Amino acid sequence: MISETTLANAESAIGFPILSLLLIILPIASAIILLTSDHLKARWIALLANIITLLLSLILVFQFDKTNAGFQFIERLAWIPSLNIDYIVGIDGISILFLPLTSLLFIGIIIASWNSIRTMPRLFFILLLLLQTATLGIFISLNTILFFLFWELTLIPIYFLIIYWGIGPNRRYAAVKYTMVMMAGGIPLLFGFILAAFEHAKAASSELVFDYMTLLNSPLPTELQTTIFFLLLLGFAFKAPIFPLHTWLPAIAMEGPASIAAIMTGLKLGAYGLIRFTIPLAPDAAQNFHWLLAGLGIVGVLYGAVLAISQTNLRKMLAFSSVSHVGLVILGIASFSTQGLQGALFQLFNFTLVAGGLFILIGFLHHRTGSTEILSLGGVAKTMPLLASFFFIFGLAGLGVPGTNGFIAENLILISVLETHTGAGIAALIGIVLAAAYFLTIYQRTFLGPVKNDVVATAMDLRTRELLLSISFGGLIIIFGIFPDIILDITRGASASWIGSLK
Repeated sequence: MISETTLANAESAIGFPILSLLLIILPIASAIILLTSDHLKARWIALLANIITLLLSLILVFQFDKTNAGFQFIERLAWIPSLNIDYIVGIDGISILFLPLTSLLFIGIIIASWNSIRTMPRLFFILLLLLQTATLGIFISLNTILFFLFWELTLIPIYFLIIYWGIGPNRRYAAVKYTMVMMAGGIPLLFGFILAAFEHAKAASSELVFDYMTLLNSPLPTELQTTIFFLLLLGFAFKAPIFPLHTWLPAIAMEGPASIAAIMTGLKLGAYGLIRFTIPLAPDAAQNFHWLLAGLGIVGVLYGAVLAISQTNLRKMLAFSSVSHVGLVILGIASFSTQGLQGALFQLFNFTLVAGGLFILIGFLHHRTGSTEILSLGGVAKTMPLLASFFFIFGLAGLGVPGTNGFIAENLILISVLETHTGAGIAALIGIVLAAAYFLTIYQRTFLGPVKNDVVATAMDLRTRELLLSISFGGLIIIFGIFPDIILDITRGASASWIGSLK
């Protein structure tokens, strides 16, 4: 039983446990309400819950102390006392912006699914809310076991969302493959967390420690750091995804619903895990193997770009493009500089708007035409000029064109990588050139030229709610591109502290 004293401590940050409200009360309570609602109200309940979640997330952002590099709004409750495992949540400059961006992406997915989900819509939105809960839990967990719990909980809703609402004939194979791959990746993660907990208990002659903040303040022996570094790197590499553990992503993009592809490419939980856990818990090992991180980044950038060029389907092109962009994020992390880390974080935020937005638009296109094969399209801009325009804007942001948020992130990463790993920086520049080649070529073949398909000729453009959603994503892309300090001011303190802990 939770004591009143413990509960008071949990609420002391701002008067009430706002993170727990975001995590548990809103999404889970809304999912329970959905169980007793009719199908027509399901989407409205899910949308309202996400709007409230977004507003609460923005309250956190506005109350966040940017001068404080540590964790804020901490809530701590006894959970499994016999194993010294507590419910601990909190946020810092690295994690806070993921909360409103996650809520915004799920709002976009709900709006995008408004008319396209006709089979079991109530179950669809329940699973979507449960997935949102698990995702938010990943970003705010400050206990390694609690983090692992939320990490694994994402598998259940994703599995059923792919099986029941996937669009490809091999969707069951894709769902099973994703689940098995992620479960395999979870084994080294859990093993790494348990090793760290036992080492702390042995060194301090005390209980097992799963408290992330305590682990940060108790450096591990160098020889054990190497083991934990590789365990956590392997576990997070599956989810990032990092080559050659990426094969599940093209399968999900082709077989699953566009909403799940938007989440997989828009929220790079594996890359976040590298920043949050792998390097801070094994800083000496991470610096010793900086060349490995840089190498993985180079391979990802070039491999993803080259494979994207040869694709004949928009979904697969975006999947391999995502692999390439993750490689760029890994390079930013491997630079071990404040500038590089800020660029990597900025790029992770961008994925939510750019990659997530592109897959939402592809979902709109597929719903209208029944295909995302390039040979079946052509001339889309003639009948759907708004959809084509926003796809072009989002694509330019992915290329890092000046005036978009991608320009800021890519330049921060490139400058820092060229200073620390010159060869890797040159490879990244080549990858960016290849990205321009595949996007512009495929865009020209898909959206420009004569209309080849009767379905495309009669398709309607974006509806009002779809247009408003696209304007929201596009507006943020431009705003963050022109005023990057909105993002950088929030991440600067935590990034500097993160780099400082490595020295």
